[in-house]
Amino acid sequence: MAGGPVAAPAGLALVLLNPRAAGGRTRRLADPLRQWLASQAPEAAFAVVDDVDRARALLLGRPEGSRVVLVGGDGTVHCLLPALLQRKLSLGLVPVGSGNDLARALGLRGLAWPDALARALCGPAAGCDLGELVTEHGAWPFASSVEAGFDAAIARRAAEGPQWLRGLPRYLWATLRELAALRRRRLRVIVDGELVHDSEALFASCLNTPTYGAGMPAVPGACIDDGRLDLLIAGRFGRFGTLLMLPRLLAGRHLGHPQVRTAPFSELRVECEAEMPLAADGEPLAGARAIKVRAMPGALQAVRGPRAG
Repeated sequence: MAGGPVAAPAGLALVLLNPRAAGGRTRRLADPLRQWLASQAPEAAFAVVDDVDRARALLLGRPEGSRVVLVGGDGTVHCLLPALLQRKLSLGLVPVGSGNDLARALGLRGLAWPDALARALCGPAAGCDLGELVTEHGAWPFASSVEAGFDAAIARRAAEGPQWLRGLPRYLWATLRELAALRRRRLRVIVDGELVHDSEALFASCLNTPTYGAGMPAVPGACIDDGRLDLLIAGRFGRFGTLLMLPRLLAGRHLGHPQVRTAPFSELRVECEAEMPLAADGEPLAGARAIKVRAMPGALQAVRGPRAG
């Protein structure tokens, strides 16, 4: 698709580069992107923005229904989802972040950035599900996952990790560091009005994509356009049991474990006597004792890649 000039969809497209994505390594793409756009898509606008508020303002100023191409990762998309939804913008994604689990679900992983950019500019968009997380602190849409418990603590640790580590190795490093401070919590989980768990648990995660944590196949059967989300609960695990579970999770073989359960849902509530660590799309959030999560079927128009399921 990158062999000749491309035609953007109706209305001028905006290409927005997050120079902080992937630990700042995306900054080096600014000049190559600018040159590519000048020759292949001169009608597209281009901006390099490392301030979230400014990026949101740019999106809120776009014509309703127009195309926005984000050059970044899951965190970039997560921060800008409210603006994308408010203006009903269609999303094209050039995945250059650390996690890229949304890109995997959209079939975009493995594309060279010129091919991903060409597709993001001119490819047709289709409806994709999102989720919404509600806590005492506010409400946030999410594209890939919400984590509550141990895996949220891992996300927080990964965000604070060394910049030279990226992707799955970064999450593995964070997991091993968090094992030393492992804390189980009693979780009460209600799925579509039915109590499904009321005991100790390592974590309770809500997935819109099959993977999280930079490619771990948490719920391999999850689908980004089936109108629902998927719950993943890991029950009572100690440090040694958690360590043994890790290779099974990496291989997608954890679902056969008696302490692991999945369930599709439209609405869910998780309650805990103590504050739970929380994260959404790998971005740490303020902890809470109770959360609500609901599916948002077809809420986002997004461009798919050749590997989309």
